[in-house]
Amino acid sequence: MNDRVTAEALVDEFVTHLRVERNLSPNTVKAYATDLASLLAWAEREQTHVLDVDHRRLRRYLAELDQARYAKRTIARRLAAIRAFYRYLVLRGYTTGSPAAVLSTPRLQRTLPAVAPEALVADLLATPDTATPFGVRDAAMLELLYATGVRVSELSGLDMGDVDLVGGTVRVMGKGSRERVVPMHPAAIRLLREYLASGRPHLQGASSGSAFFLNRLGTRLTDGGIRRMMERHLTSMGASAQMTPHALRHSFATHLLEGGADLRTVQELLGHVALSTTQIYTHVSTKHLRDVHKGAHPRA
Repeated sequence: MNDRVTAEALVDEFVTHLRVERNLSPNTVKAYATDLASLLAWAEREQTHVLDVDHRRLRRYLAELDQARYAKRTIARRLAAIRAFYRYLVLRGYTTGSPAAVLSTPRLQRTLPAVAPEALVADLLATPDTATPFGVRDAAMLELLYATGVRVSELSGLDMGDVDLVGGTVRVMGKGSRERVVPMHPAAIRLLREYLASGRPHLQGASSGSAFFLNRLGTRLTDGGIRRMMERHLTSMGASAQMTPHALRHSFATHLLEGGADLRTVQELLGHVALSTTQIYTHVSTKHLRDVHKGAHPRA
C-alpha cells in the first residue's frame, strides 16, 4: 500500500477535478470534500485504503451512519459523493470497479418546500425604511429576490454589469456556472434605480469594485449578510425568522404557478436543469387548491 497514491491525494485530485474541470460552485465542492473526509476517517479507522474497500465494507460504513442517527438525506448525499468519487477513480484507471455501484440510495421522504403567503411577503417587502441608504438597499434586495426567484448566492454575486434597468432584466450565474437572464417587474426596477441613486453611492468605497449590493464596509454583501438582513426585518415585524431567502424563491415559483404560469417557464426562470426538480411546486399548488376547496365547498 505504501507504493500507491495515498487516499488523501486521491480525494484532493478528485476535488480539484470538480473545481477546475467540472467548474462546480465552491459550496458544492466543499460539500463533496466534507463528505469524502468522513469516508477517509472511517477507512483509516478500518485500517484500509479506499482502493481496497468493497461493497460489503461500504455498506457497513453506511449502516454505521444510520446507527449514529444521521438523517437519511445526509446518508444519501454522502453515498452520492462516494459514487462520484469512485466513478472518477475508475475513469482515471486507479481501480477497475466501483464498490458503490451496487448500493441503493436510502428512500427519502419528499418534503414540500416552505411557501410564504402572499400577504406575508407583501408585509416583508414593505418593512425596510427607505429613508436610509441601508433601507433602500434592503428594499431593493427583498423585492429582487421575490421578483426573480434568484438564489441568495446569485443575488450576492451580482455585478453592476449584470443589471439591465432599461431592458428590465438581471443576468445571474447559477449552479454549474450556468448563466440565465431573468426579467424583472416595474416595482423591482424602480427600487433598484433608487438604490443606485441614493443607496449604493453612500455605501461604496475603495474596495467596492463592481459588486452591486454592498455591506457597511463597502464590500460585496455575502450570502450570510443577506440572510441576516432578512432575519432582522422578519424580527422587526414579529414574523418567524424561519422564513429564509430560499423560501422567497419557493414562494416566487408557487405563486407564479398559482397565477397561471406554465411549468416550463418557471423551470427556465429558476434555472433548473431538470423539469422534475420544478415539478415539486405543482404539488404545492395542488395542496393550495385542495385547501381552498375544503374551506369553500359546502360539503367539504
